[in-house]
Amino acid sequence: MLADVTTAPAPLPALTLVFGPEELLADRAISTAKRAVRAVDPDADVHDLEPGTLESGMLDELTSPSLFAERRLVILRAAQDLSQPVLGEVEALLRDVPDDVCLVLVHAGGAKGKALAESAKKARAVVIDCAEVKKPGDKIAFITAEFRSAGRRVSGDTARALLDAVGGSLRELAAAASQLATDTTGAIEPDTVRRYYAGRADVSSFQVADLVLEGRTAEALQELRWALACGASGPAVVGALASKIRELARVAAAPRGMSPADLAREIGAPPWKIDMLRRQARAWSPDAAADAAVKGGAVSAEYALERALVDIGAARGN
Repeated sequence: MLADVTTAPAPLPALTLVFGPEELLADRAISTAKRAVRAVDPDADVHDLEPGTLESGMLDELTSPSLFAERRLVILRAAQDLSQPVLGEVEALLRDVPDDVCLVLVHAGGAKGKALAESAKKARAVVIDCAEVKKPGDKIAFITAEFRSAGRRVSGDTARALLDAVGGSLRELAAAASQLATDTTGAIEPDTVRRYYAGRADVSSFQVADLVLEGRTAEALQELRWALACGASGPAVVGALASKIRELARVAAAPRGMSPADLAREIGAPPWKIDMLRRQARAWSPDAAADAAVKGGAVSAEYALERALVDIGAARGN
């Protein structure tokens, strides 16, 4: 489940641990902290620090009592990379955070610097979970939440179309959702997503490949003409077909009990694509997938693309 980092505790706690590798969620947590401290004190001092800029003694100077009684927000990014002398100073600060200081530790998770993260938790830090979002279902939930925060509602099919078009990066998904919400009116449907990204040749090429692998050959032919009209090159479409078919053949031939993570490592595909590939592979036997690879996966740039789509569509039913 995704952490809610769009709102901050009120008032901002003395100690916050932003924990996990998902950079977009961490950045949002930091932005929320800045807004929260400014809401309490518009003149608050905000110190946003990287390990390379933090020298021994600096932290004590930044958190010592202020003559002007202004609130201070100290953000320590990449806390797992702090040098040993500075690390000792942070540990000491965790045990006694001054009343007018809010400290935000940003930690990428993992074994490095784990003791510091544990110390922050023992000091009763408010923990904001920024774990990597891996499951396609969680990414679809993220997309729908992004549209909802922009005052728009989309179906699961629309969210999946955006995931298929843009890929698994939360930052890119958030940017795409924001752009669609801003630039379009009316209902945002899967076709809206496909039309909006039709000018991106790589997306259009892979859309063609997805359609033909799902047995929707007529739609694939229409999409091919659209992609070519929008600037996609023949080699780009061929490359997308070859890549998809090779992935499909390997998924179709994989042991049935293999986990999505293991299968992703095995075929060299991002984890978010595995569910989609498995769904496509259900209609294919390994022999049929191999037949399609022979007919379409190694097709040259000079080969007639429409003929290739028809051949691949026919191989699916073998």
